Amino acid sequence: MKKVLLGMSGGVDSSVSALLLKQAGYEVIGCTLELYAGSSCCNINTYMDAKSVCKQIGIPHFTFDCKEEFKKHVINDFIDCYATCRTPNPCIECNKYMKFGLMWEKAKELGCEYIATGHYAKIEYSEEYKQNVLKVSNAGKKDQSYVLWNMPKELLDHILFPLGDFSSKDEIRKIAKDADLKVASKPDSEDICFVPDGNYKKFLEINSDLKPKSGKIVTSSGQVLGTHTGLYNYTIGQRKGLGISHPTPLFVLGFNPAKNEVIVGEEEELYKKEILVEAINLLVFDRIETPLKATVKTRYSAKMALATIVQENENKIRVMFDKPQKSITPGQSAVFYINDIVIGGGKISSKNN
Repeated sequence: MKKVLLGMSGGVDSSVSALLLKQAGYEVIGCTLELYAGSSCCNINTYMDAKSVCKQIGIPHFTFDCKEEFKKHVINDFIDCYATCRTPNPCIECNKYMKFGLMWEKAKELGCEYIATGHYAKIEYSEEYKQNVLKVSNAGKKDQSYVLWNMPKELLDHILFPLGDFSSKDEIRKIAKDADLKVASKPDSEDICFVPDGNYKKFLEINSDLKPKSGKIVTSSGQVLGTHTGLYNYTIGQRKGLGISHPTPLFVLGFNPAKNEVIVGEEEELYKKEILVEAINLLVFDRIETPLKATVKTRYSAKMALATIVQENENKIRVMFDKPQKSITPGQSAVFYINDIVIGGGKISSKNN
């Protein structure tokens, strides 16, 4: 019997994943990672719900204290991004270092061949590429392949996603209800887990040296239009809350950290035809040897955009879009797809031309 360590958040997705894996004949061990005290995914209710489900379906459950590693890899990155005028996606860091990093180490210690999560994604063997590949799930807008691009390539043979073939959350809740799982109607958690009230500015000010420092709001030509309340309070594409008056709507285009300035402009200035992507991770190729046609997502909620990608060195890819894309944001991830296969991704650079 194949042994799998399943990450359990106490929510319905991971609970149903446990049930499905057991029904499929796996020896399942549930585990909950303690990541950040008081977060939406790390509180007494989380642990109790996960433990209760495991007891109900007859599998063991462990809790691992990972708060130190979470602070090092996720919290510190979150703070550093805002301190350097980038917009982070902490779920991507958490997946890389915690769920598909530390959890895999725990799995090996427990003698498991696989790790599993309740993500909406697929891993399947590709005849074309002669390897297991990460693919888009059947879940439409709920697909989570975008936040999984940074997993280690060598783990593709050791990861299970039991929910990849389901098309709606309603199906998952029905399975939970039919099995009489107490989490069947538990609401989804949508916020950043360690900022459950959604006030990331307050979190930054409490947990870092970042403090409000006012400066100028300027146009790209240098015209001063007003005063900002601190660079980390703004994001590219933002229109509301700028506190400036202008005949046409203005949006945040970027930042000049050296001068402590927020740069604003008209909507058409938000579009970019070309970007640089750094800290890359390729899941299908060892290297992209020749220009490659792909579709690219530049944020979780963005639509796929056709582009040509060119690898410039071991750590950098240039993305040239067929049509200019709006509100490209440094720090966010650009994820590359060929059809429904994730071939890799990277972090959007601040050094874009």
